[in-house]
Amino acid sequence: MRLTAFTDYTLRTLIYLGLRPQKLVTIADIAGAYDISANHLMKVVHQLAQSGDIVTLRGQHGGLRLARPADQINLGAVVRRTEPDMEIATCFGSDPGCRIRTVCVFSNILGEALQGFLAVLDRYTLADLIAGHRDSLVSLLGIPDETYPAAVALPNATEIAWESVVPSGSSLEP
Repeated sequence: MRLTAFTDYTLRTLIYLGLRPQKLVTIADIAGAYDISANHLMKVVHQLAQSGDIVTLRGQHGGLRLARPADQINLGAVVRRTEPDMEIATCFGSDPGCRIRTVCVFSNILGEALQGFLAVLDRYTLADLIAGHRDSLVSLLGIPDETYPAAVALPNATEIAWESVVPSGSSLEP
């Protein structure tokens, strides 16, 4: 199974924020650290805010941060939410084109493999991706040593609009 770039960028964003759990960071910070498009990250951040994994604050001293501790962000849940489908093979979808679909053993094996894949991810959290590697990750991502403004109390993530992440009229709006 191959995960989409959207899932990859989602996990990278969460890792970056997990390394700065009480600090506000910007999309530009994350994009620069990974050398990836800020435009792609805009959609990722929007989905993460909608799901309640992150909170955002707009304004001159705004940014984003984790909405809860890294050990409460389950990798299996993140992958299920970010993958558009979990079709390992075309026969998993609604395509009735396969003549042996009703008796195919291989599709059952693939279904079991997918459940095993997700079961393994369910055993891990964002904290597991960072634990024991924090210093190396910070160094590799070029996270500065300077202190960012302290995180401020933000409204419930479900109340935060897209405008919290992207200024109105921006060319980056979805």
